[in-house]
Amino acid sequence: MNNYEELLDQLKAREIDSLTVEKEQFMEFRHVLIQRPDFKHFSGTAHHGGRTIYIYMDEPEI
Repeated sequence: MNNYEELLDQLKAREIDSLTVEKEQFMEFRHVLIQRPDFKHFSGTAHHGGRTIYIYMDEPEI
């Protein structure tokens, strides 16, 4: 199991530039992501094959 909470913290702290989530991991990852109070700051872009790449934004998505 991946430690998504730690990876999201690293992304927020700019320790990593982006976080790639494969299709098979998406539902588990999403469950962790939406429970965070800052989840609207994470922006994901879907790519071919179900891969989603997340970045952290200073301003939340509306």
